[in-house]
Amino acid sequence: MVKIAPSILSADFGNLAAEIKKVEQAGADLIHVDVMDGHFVPNITIGPLVVRAVRKATKLPLDVHLMIENPDKYIPVFAKALLRPPSADFGGQAGADIITVQVEASKDLERDIVLIKASGAKPGVVVNPATPIEIVFPVLNKVAMVLIMSVNPGFAGQKFMPEVLEKVSKLKAEISQRKAAVEIEIDGGINIETAPEAIKAGADILVAGSAVFGAKDYQAIIKRLRG
Repeated sequence: MVKIAPSILSADFGNLAAEIKKVEQAGADLIHVDVMDGHFVPNITIGPLVVRAVRKATKLPLDVHLMIENPDKYIPVFAKALLRPPSADFGGQAGADIITVQVEASKDLERDIVLIKASGAKPGVVVNPATPIEIVFPVLNKVAMVLIMSVNPGFAGQKFMPEVLEKVSKLKAEISQRKAAVEIEIDGGINIETAPEAIKAGADILVAGSAVFGAKDYQAIIKRLRG
């Protein structure tokens, strides 16, 4: 069954804990957290202290997407949800359960994957719409997730780009051929119209922000997105 990961980027931040609790009770599988730095993408969102607050508000896995430059500097911070990098021990986390880094922002993708694991989180990689999916093939046996962006990252509420569905299908075939334990996540413009297309192409996890938090009935919309 496909998993639903509501993106808190579209939540009411004035009532964030309550919003998260509502989607958890409505059947969400993960909580998706978009971290933007104003450099890799033009917008600025949240930092590790908000991740710590989110961690306290839910038992669901936190799926933290780093849309930032130099992600290696901040991976341990988001895994532990600290104000500054830990000096030595990376074991155990109070923040992210899954950390995904943009292949376009990483200076050394394999090193970042190792750092995520050492920080106590599951590693994942992200590709933008214009990036060939083949770039992640060399690390498929080292990650738990590949996130395919179906909009250009930076802002919520954008229109779904159907051309990325071919990338989802191609990645699904490669994962199957390698027998890799990797989930495919898709993010951007996911709603009741586009969700069936993403699922048909092979997506395992749907990130939905506006579609979920803009609905009156969270349980009903999550059920419809799941198909």
